[in-house]
Amino acid sequence: MRLVTDPPRTPEPETPPQVAGERRLPRAPSERYGAPQPAGTPTGAPPGTTPGHAPARGIAFGAIAALVGAALIVVFGGALAVSAGLLVVASGVGYAVGLATVVGAGDTLSARARPWIAAALAGLGVVLGQIGLWLFARAEGGVLTPIDYLGQTFGPLVPVEVLLAAAVAWWRAR
Repeated sequence: MRLVTDPPRTPEPETPPQVAGERRLPRAPSERYGAPQPAGTPTGAPPGTTPGHAPARGIAFGAIAALVGAALIVVFGGALAVSAGLLVVASGVGYAVGLATVVGAGDTLSARARPWIAAALAGLGVVLGQIGLWLFARAEGGVLTPIDYLGQTFGPLVPVEVLLAAAVAWWRAR
């Protein structure tokens, strides 16, 4: 007879029939070595982290955004012959790198390190874009060294682009 105050019983999970002489443990022996995981945390992820976020992932996302930005600088500065408009492209590169770093890393990168990493990646992306512009000019028949070409063609815009991209990425990744 069951009283009303007794909790309802859950049926036992069905186990496969045992073979004569075989012993089965109620749970795997390796389970005792694992720390209990909070609900919703994937196995292997540290507690308190969001699934899919990692410092390396944030750096990789930022690097990919920087490479795409470098390609855009080559397209706009080389094929389309834009000069002052590269400042807008550089600020867009900085914003994209900062955003990509935040999205990829989440809170796994410290609040102090994340803006500096994003700024370095954005500055590197713009520098790679400038090298790409020089290589584009070489393919068109240019003979100048990278410093001479960039100095004569774009003048002071080159360091301003690097600084602008780094500053925007630092601001966005804060």
